[in-house]
Amino acid sequence: MNTASKDKSVLLQRIKSRLLQIATKDGDFMTAFPGLSIHRRSSVTDSIPCIYDLGLAITISGRKQVIAGKDVYEYQAGEALLASVDMPVMSRVLQASNSDPFLGIMLRLDTRLVLQVAAGLVIPQVSKQISATALTKGTLNLSLLGALDRLLSLSDEQYLLSTLSPLIIQEIIARILVSEFGSVYMKLNTSASPSRQIAQAMGWLKQHFSESITIESLADQAHMSQSSFRQHFKTVAGISPLQYLKQLRLQEARQLMLNDGLDAGASGLSVGYESVSQFSREYARLFGVPPSKDIKQLRSQM
Repeated sequence: MNTASKDKSVLLQRIKSRLLQIATKDGDFMTAFPGLSIHRRSSVTDSIPCIYDLGLAITISGRKQVIAGKDVYEYQAGEALLASVDMPVMSRVLQASNSDPFLGIMLRLDTRLVLQVAAGLVIPQVSKQISATALTKGTLNLSLLGALDRLLSLSDEQYLLSTLSPLIIQEIIARILVSEFGSVYMKLNTSASPSRQIAQAMGWLKQHFSESITIESLADQAHMSQSSFRQHFKTVAGISPLQYLKQLRLQEARQLMLNDGLDAGASGLSVGYESVSQFSREYARLFGVPPSKDIKQLRSQM
């Protein structure tokens, strides 16, 4: 093992120890740092539909799989998945045990802050050959891991947390942008390209998913033909525009039932479905069980 590999192993072990102090049992844990959550699992899991918000999903120990459309991503300790736009995915833990649990970090990023940091950087020009997809897998370098370790260490220095954590988060964003992740993010979010237009369309859908929406209106917004819009959308997202919209609606309906106590009919109508029966069918197709049974199971696990 060379020096860099040893240093990385030491950093990962130190970060793992910090996470175990916070995540003392299986579950999802919010932290004092904006947008940063910790996820612990002691056994492999089934595939779970969820939405990866703009941000970096990092594996510290164990192994995870994420499926977006036909694209399959697996990442293990020291690797991460960058979501350059909000993406509905299927996620599952592939490697975990009681003695060595899966430990992951999700760092959600604020678009305005990312673009603000990017404006102050000299970032290499994005190659036209780069395939701009919503998800990008990569390996964390020592500098990025070091910044993450320093951020987590502030948990032991509460008097410095509010002052230093925003600075370290900006450093992490800067290091993401100049790493192998950055070129894809910049192509999707700043360049004048079809990929950028699709990213904008996806952002618009996230805000307006409950409205009556047609492919024709989305293509018009993107200044594309319908066939071109569908093709570029599937290249970026791995799924069709209608599949993306459907998953946004179903995920939001699930949260409305779980957090706000709405029944299946009310939640389905509130996210844009005109037929309660269609909503229930599509919900069961995505989550594996009807809405009422799914919510009952989720509440029993809380």
